[in-house]
Amino acid sequence: MDFGFTPEQDTLRDAVRRFMRERVAPRIDECEKKREFAWDLLPQLQQFGYLGGLLPESAGGFGLRYVDWAILMEEAGYCWLSLRVMMNSLNIIASLLHRHGTPAQQQRFLAPLLAGQLRHWMAITEPNHGSNVAGIETRAEDRGDHYLVNGEKLWITNGIHGDFGVLVARTYSATCDGGISLLLIDRQETQYQARRADVMFIRATGTSQLSFQDAIVPKANLLGKEGEGLKSILTGLNFGRLNVAMGAVGAARAALDLSIDYAKQRKQFGRVIGGFQLVQKLIVDMMVRCEAARALGYRAAWTLDQGGTARTECSIAKLYAAEAAHEVASMALQVHGGSGYSEDLPIERIFRDTRGGMIPEGTTEIQTLIIGREVLGISAFH
Repeated sequence: MDFGFTPEQDTLRDAVRRFMRERVAPRIDECEKKREFAWDLLPQLQQFGYLGGLLPESAGGFGLRYVDWAILMEEAGYCWLSLRVMMNSLNIIASLLHRHGTPAQQQRFLAPLLAGQLRHWMAITEPNHGSNVAGIETRAEDRGDHYLVNGEKLWITNGIHGDFGVLVARTYSATCDGGISLLLIDRQETQYQARRADVMFIRATGTSQLSFQDAIVPKANLLGKEGEGLKSILTGLNFGRLNVAMGAVGAARAALDLSIDYAKQRKQFGRVIGGFQLVQKLIVDMMVRCEAARALGYRAAWTLDQGGTARTECSIAKLYAAEAAHEVASMALQVHGGSGYSEDLPIERIFRDTRGGMIPEGTTEIQTLIIGREVLGISAFH
């Protein structure tokens, strides 16, 4: 496994880094205060492959490799974790539409999504079911030419703003008795309630609760086959774990770089604090965690590029990188002292946002059980 980037990958990284610094970073504070995403950035991000870049060119993508994609996620996380979160859900949906969508569905949803013209959401989690995807309760009952949907979804990224979304529900029909399926929900044709769910992290992503009460969804909006949605979702979650891991690596790097700069400039007791042994210990511990997380993330991406499922590698990367990023952010706050608490500095936001990475796409505890199952061949899930 070679961690050296190709010249093309170096060019991609440098171009993305410059765009993030010049076009995205100046928008973050306003978006965080308003709790609104900068939607006009999406068409601009398309040029780098952020919108469906892993898809083949014939499907509107760039045919990127997973290592290319890991670079994109790392740079997004370095700049703004809310952006990384948006790109995660968007690309999971794009992949589902590419693999399972009909030509009509792809023309209606996938093409405008990749052009940055549609706002999206992905609804899996419920008030009573988070990591246990197989336990969801939302029901979709066959009523001839449509499904009648009832249920609640919680912690849904962009639910209050989405033009359309993918709903995970149990379907009941003559050929499916409660199997999990995927339904495309168009806000213009299906009525449902969406309200903001205020959270401590990724504040610009419109985290929401969705309520479906006798909501009508046309049969033409079934994505894939009835009862086969769980496998598709679990495959998407594996990809999502790579995204979370690399975004966490980027955020950790940002916290480290800010701390290095601060330690070189801030003076106490007549000298810069970078000259104190305990501050140096913090900086070194941060560096070690960043390098280890980065190596695990690119190992997972490399494994995917070799054709492997990378189930274990993605879970290891997600588990370690998410934990390490918040540890790094905590140490960065310590280096900054009282200034680290201030909302005028990005450390406060990075500290909050990195804590959030330990839960989505399977909690730390779930990753532990997945890895344990793969290593021992014994499942601890019940």
